[in-house]
Amino acid sequence: MNIIIGHSNTDLDCLGSIVLAKYLYPGYVPVKSRLIHPVAKKAENLFQKNFNFINPKDLQNEHIENIVIVDTRTYSRVKEYFQYIGSSEARIEVYDHHPGDENSFPEATIHYSPTGSNTTQLGIEVMKQGLSIAPEDASIALAGIYADTGNFTHENVGETDFSVASFLLKSGADLNIVKTILTPLAAKHQITLFHELLNRLEYCTIHGHRVITSYWEIESEAEGLGAVVEKVFEVENQDVYFALFHFKKKNKTLIIARNQKRNIHLNEILKDFGGGGHEKAASATVKNQDGQMVYAKLLAHLDRLLTPAVTAAEIMTREVDHIHLDASLMEASLYMEKISHTGLPVLGEDHNLVGFITLRDIMKGRRAGQMHAPVKAYMSRNIITAAPDTTVWRIEEILFNHNVGHLPIVEDSQMVGIVTRADYLDHKRSRNTSRKAVLQDMGLEVKEPVGSY
Repeated sequence: MNIIIGHSNTDLDCLGSIVLAKYLYPGYVPVKSRLIHPVAKKAENLFQKNFNFINPKDLQNEHIENIVIVDTRTYSRVKEYFQYIGSSEARIEVYDHHPGDENSFPEATIHYSPTGSNTTQLGIEVMKQGLSIAPEDASIALAGIYADTGNFTHENVGETDFSVASFLLKSGADLNIVKTILTPLAAKHQITLFHELLNRLEYCTIHGHRVITSYWEIESEAEGLGAVVEKVFEVENQDVYFALFHFKKKNKTLIIARNQKRNIHLNEILKDFGGGGHEKAASATVKNQDGQMVYAKLLAHLDRLLTPAVTAAEIMTREVDHIHLDASLMEASLYMEKISHTGLPVLGEDHNLVGFITLRDIMKGRRAGQMHAPVKAYMSRNIITAAPDTTVWRIEEILFNHNVGHLPIVEDSQMVGIVTRADYLDHKRSRNTSRKAVLQDMGLEVKEPVGSY
């Protein structure tokens, strides 16, 4: 017997991987996890005939020759199947896209690609082999890609994710079906949970990261908590969210986490709580411990593990072109033209920052016939500045909320650098290591943008 298995608490990406694995491995039988994520459960219920799952207990006393594992390579996440398979010497093949997960199957053939979705990795193989996909299966797979890439907004999304999505659409994937599958808060109790969580949020900043947490003691487990947490995270738009639910009847605490920062790895953070998952989404269950104690341990753990947020000092331009306040508008205009800038900081006698002059200011002087007037007569004196330790998320707020393109970085009244929109965008691109890995893996050249201020 040959089988296909995915991780426990099967999500949509796992289901999408399974449905495509059936094409790559005809005759292999998919096995259903005892735990299905609520959003994935909708897809599994709608398309039972497409999966034709058997249960883990059906593996008992069967001779298993080949096993395909999708969306994980960690034994603890597929343990529920192996307790029935036993000590089988089956050949194992793994398709996984989680870069930091522990490989519990050293003898297995591992297919790894840093794609935004694991479904994408199998989709590429389907395309390479020239296989045709049924429209319903294409819809399931596309829903898996949408779910695991955050509708193609996560930073590890690459060109391959879009390529496979395009292929699935050409195969007949129905976006109305995808939308139905992805609808997060379908049940009334989920709406209630959503509003309850909003009222329990705690906001804090840990090493420059905007962190929200919530702790809630309830009698027993409720379905759909992950989808509710996802929606709260989407609405609040903070860096990272840790939601803790303590179930009194079973004396266990569920931690669900979501993240949108590159240098925060949730799977690593929750590993010490017996959990796992992605860098962007992970969970853990802690049994037989006081819920409030688990919450306190998590907060202390975050303080130790969270890498300090990137600051202005790390992304600013240090060698800043500037002009003296006594220089003329003509001199400023010629200098800006020479260096292709649209604005310049203005420095005083003791080299401190006293203003900012732009081409628009110079045009006012030109229209007034005052090009020989000093810069100080036309410069802006109310300058928005920031300190070297200002975090990137705060810089983003300043640049776009105040509609400025240049942010001088000042320390002890001295300008030590400047952050421009080009610097900010360059940081966003250059720090996107996951995307670079995908492009380089595809043999594409990664180019850095060149900007000026």
